[in-house]
Amino acid sequence: MKRILFYLMFFVVAMGVSQNQQWFDQGNELYNQGKYAEAITRYEKVLESGKHSAELYFNLANAHYKLNHIAPSIYNYEKALRLAPNDKAIKNNMAFAKNMTIDAIDVIPEVGLTRFLKAVTNTFGFDGWAYLSIGTMLVFVIAYLLYYFNTATARKRLAFVLGLLFLALSVTALAFAFHKYNLDQNNKPAIIFAQETQVKSEPNLRSVEAFKLHEGTKVQILDTVNEWKQIKLSDGKTGWVPSQDLKAL
Repeated sequence: MKRILFYLMFFVVAMGVSQNQQWFDQGNELYNQGKYAEAITRYEKVLESGKHSAELYFNLANAHYKLNHIAPSIYNYEKALRLAPNDKAIKNNMAFAKNMTIDAIDVIPEVGLTRFLKAVTNTFGFDGWAYLSIGTMLVFVIAYLLYYFNTATARKRLAFVLGLLFLALSVTALAFAFHKYNLDQNNKPAIIFAQETQVKSEPNLRSVEAFKLHEGTKVQILDTVNEWKQIKLSDGKTGWVPSQDLKAL
């Protein structure tokens, strides 16, 4: 009975993979024929099945770009870039898509220690820093054992120094792991999908309009109150927009 269930589950999974590949190939064929709207439908079927990949989001973004869908194209380029952050083709195409946006928003540059700390922290992901911390801690334990069981003064001194060094590295890596975790938790990007939205000073329609934003602009979500999102721009401006006017990445 268990063997039958195993083969049945294997068959279902295999059929799902085959169907996703078929939809993806159909989407590519339709895209090459210039049938971009139909290609989008096929790509979205793959996404609805739970399949995600940088190539899928990239092709979906390209199809939206061909139809001048500013927000969806930028949104899917961003999704693709999160899965393949070093892909030059994604970066280049996203730059073209962003040229269609209306809002010109300055970026406040990070300087000094903050910039350096963030650059070092982003060298690895949370898991990478955690594994590094565990690995260096294991080396510390080995060095401690060598120090404890050795009788030669020179070897004990070497083991002591190496132990302290790797203990410091382990604690540092652990600190960077938590810092990376906090950065990721506070990083909540979103794309404005409304053609134009009024950014309010408070989360209600009666409040004063602070400024306007247009589709395709990238923002950071700071808070949520009822059906409103507090956002922050790269130039430091903040305000509130209706939740339906943006889409979180």
